[in-house]
Amino acid sequence: MVSVKLNLLKPKPHIINNRNFRVVDETDDWIVIDKPPHLKAHPSKPNGPYTLWDGLRELLAFEIANGGQVSIINRLDRETSGLTLVCKTAAAARQFSMLMGKRRIHKEYYAIAWGWPADDHYEIDAPLGRMGEHNPSNIWLKQAVHPLGAQARTTAFVEKRFERQTTNGSRFSLIRAIPATGRTHQIRVHLAHIGHPVIGDKIYGPDEQHYLAFIDAGWTEELKQSLLLQRHALHSAVLRIEDGDAPLEWHAPLPADMAAFISPP
Repeated sequence: MVSVKLNLLKPKPHIINNRNFRVVDETDDWIVIDKPPHLKAHPSKPNGPYTLWDGLRELLAFEIANGGQVSIINRLDRETSGLTLVCKTAAAARQFSMLMGKRRIHKEYYAIAWGWPADDHYEIDAPLGRMGEHNPSNIWLKQAVHPLGAQARTTAFVEKRFERQTTNGSRFSLIRAIPATGRTHQIRVHLAHIGHPVIGDKIYGPDEQHYLAFIDAGWTEELKQSLLLQRHALHSAVLRIEDGDAPLEWHAPLPADMAAFISPP
């Protein structure tokens, strides 16, 4: 096997913004993005809404014209914000995909959850599978804890408990979640499993019917009163790559909507 030496340690000395995302760090081989909420990572159909992939192709037009590519390594859900690693070359994509498979790319998330957990630290080891494969479900993509599901492990720390008067509760928590596996919707399902779902979560929050209502009519005042935030409050805050003697690590601050919910004026 040929070993490809990538330019991992010479980031370009600039941080820029475009109309949809912030560039955190960049080399000739990769770029790290702080993705805002409500921006889908990749197009799913022709002439669909603008995506992160579209923006990256605009930003990296020169590289693509000279044989480069856009490969999103850790794809976030549309509503999830935060750090996303993108490779510009096939060699970098292969190397980082191998590191992902070896669990040498580590991620930490912040979530705002309903209620005050009884403990400060949770080790959640609960297998996950598609609900529709085991039980009737109105939501095709919904995941659930099930003994026949794939292994899934999440470590969760309660960083802050706070109160805020709302129309649907007053006790909330800021939770730092570290997934040891990468299952679909893992953190959201696991936090709901321990009784503290993520606020704004239309699928795993107070009632899955919220998701169906949103698909049918969009964001409404009724949904706002029940869910409190327009999106699930989950943010990819830390991304760390262990590769040799010089690991790489990036941090992204809480986005405005989550920061405002934690510290209202």
